[in-house]
Amino acid sequence: MFRGIDEVDWASLRHADGSAEDVPGLLRGLASADPAERETALDRMYGAVHHQGDVYDSTLACVPFLLALAVREEVCDRAGVVELLVSIGAAGGEGVDGGGIDDPAARARAALSAGGDVFARLAGDADAEVRRAAPGALVRFLDRPARVLALIRERITVERDDRVLLALAEGLGLFARRHLTAGDAHAVEAVDLLAALSGPPHGPGLRLAALGQLAQCAPESLPVDLVPTVVRLLRDRSGRRVRGGLAQDGTGVDTLAGRLRRLRPSDEEGSRLLRTLHAALGGRVADRVALLCGQLTNPDPLDRCNAVWMSAGLLREWRAGAAEPVALIGAQLGAEEGWLHDAAVAVLAELFELALPAADHLHALVNCRPEFRIRHRERGAPTLGGPLKALARTGDARATPVLAEVLAGPVVPHDLGLVIPHLGRAAAPLAPALRRRLARVPLDGPDTHERAVPLLSALAALGDAESVPSVLRLLRGMPNGLRLRDAVTGAAVRALGAFGGAAREAIPDLRGLLQTDCAVAAADALWSVTGEAETVVPVLLRRLTGPGSGRGRPADATAAADVLGRLGPAAATALPGLRRMTGSGDASQRAAAACAVWRIAGEPERVLPVLRAAWVEHPRTRITIAGCVAALGPGGAPLHDLLRAELGSPRRHRAGSGGYDRHDIHEDEGLLRVCRVALGREERG
Repeated sequence: MFRGIDEVDWASLRHADGSAEDVPGLLRGLASADPAERETALDRMYGAVHHQGDVYDSTLACVPFLLALAVREEVCDRAGVVELLVSIGAAGGEGVDGGGIDDPAARARAALSAGGDVFARLAGDADAEVRRAAPGALVRFLDRPARVLALIRERITVERDDRVLLALAEGLGLFARRHLTAGDAHAVEAVDLLAALSGPPHGPGLRLAALGQLAQCAPESLPVDLVPTVVRLLRDRSGRRVRGGLAQDGTGVDTLAGRLRRLRPSDEEGSRLLRTLHAALGGRVADRVALLCGQLTNPDPLDRCNAVWMSAGLLREWRAGAAEPVALIGAQLGAEEGWLHDAAVAVLAELFELALPAADHLHALVNCRPEFRIRHRERGAPTLGGPLKALARTGDARATPVLAEVLAGPVVPHDLGLVIPHLGRAAAPLAPALRRRLARVPLDGPDTHERAVPLLSALAALGDAESVPSVLRLLRGMPNGLRLRDAVTGAAVRALGAFGGAAREAIPDLRGLLQTDCAVAAADALWSVTGEAETVVPVLLRRLTGPGSGRGRPADATAAADVLGRLGPAAATALPGLRRMTGSGDASQRAAAACAVWRIAGEPERVLPVLRAAWVEHPRTRITIAGCVAALGPGGAPLHDLLRAELGSPRRHRAGSGGYDRHDIHEDEGLLRVCRVALGREERG
């Protein structure tokens, strides 16, 4: 199976970590009799040779040897080899035929298609795990639709392993999706077979798998009572699994692949079945919410845990229907299973104000279980406990006395101050304790930043002018060279700005910062304290047009434009620079400049095209634009149509824009609030 391996010039080939001269050893490791060596070799194949789905010239060179390994019955863990081949062949997307002859991914797909008969043999292999991995490869790489469909149909009739049957259903769904677009009659046969598999006398797992595949390729074939059917099948499957015991996957080898399998005590197969269905249902939010509620009330804690994580996925993307599933997630906080409790806490903390239906459960937990108020870690400083953090982020005033107890205790997490803004004025009783802690922050400690910034944020949110002396102590006393000194300075300056005229004592300090990297924040604060436009506008204008603007520090230019917009007509001398900025820079700069021009000069005809384009093309700018519209009152009417459309959209404004940040839900809810404020003013006017 390694014939010719030494004839390949591996040293001249590359992978993610450089030279591929180690690849022959990895290939031989995949055939080792030692389980640890096999898993370590597979781990390294994914970590370097096929890093993050990339295909290198060394990846392509591995394909013939991996195919040879896959068919040798004496090789253990061949299923992992087949899965690796599927991943290599899927690089660049499903069904991708493009790519020139010099594209390693395209050449790898061609090599796998040339060896497609290998996967036809493996579909009937004696090893059930190999049979489980084979259908996906068979559909992707054997370019004879009639034979593929006949093989899958045959295997379904003779297969007795439930996990292999699920893989066959998934392969059948993939086959249908690949061939339906071409109008291939074989795809219709595949859909009919899936429809047959979705009903009796087949087992609940196979029926769930078939329903998930139908939802992806032929939703019109789904039963009208889909949700009750799925909930019933899930419970039936769970009962069978509990009676038969939950199979544990994988070895105890400490590799990346092994750790991922053991990440949490979950029924990954059941999770995949329901994830597939949720993904296929997409925007059918009412059905998905009803399905989640059924999952969250399942007697099996593993099914409920899977549902908790799926609820987070739904709520990150869609705006409707949160109350009932969130309340049911809160109910999991009383579960005996620690991993289910932890999952519920993690999701609720991510939901911020949307977790309010679970506030009673959170409050009961932090009251009766004080050990959950602070999280003590093996490494690093203690942090606020997840349940208390989640309760405070909902804005529930009941968090205030609990936080007061934590503040009075011997251990106070540095991040406690970060939840105070979410409580609003309900947190006002905490101001004296927060102020005292700020006064005790060391001026030159290694953790000055971690301790001071959350406290400054909290006191700024509370508008606690009595903390001015403590803020100035930091601002004046921190030594040069302190780690993250500028970040602490910026937080202190923003706090002084929040105190407004009550911070007049800080005027000399703020003026002294107008020539530093904190100039924009200092100018903003100085305007709040003194209203001296003639002092701050030139400083802000330099940040628009000077060396601190443009590609070097785009955030400075954006922030300066934001401040100039808030100054209104008092910033008229900045209009030429702002007008130029509406046509250059990144989307955030253009939107901020356009908003500033509108607020300063009232020139909607000049800036509306800029703002409309930014709103559609760059969703991150929507909060800035909506805030501008709200500030303009009736004058913002030309963009009210965008705000109404936003409020009517079921999807979160950054859903599908790539990446995910744990604050996305909170940011989106903030956008909706600003839109309501702006339109509410219109209605009252």
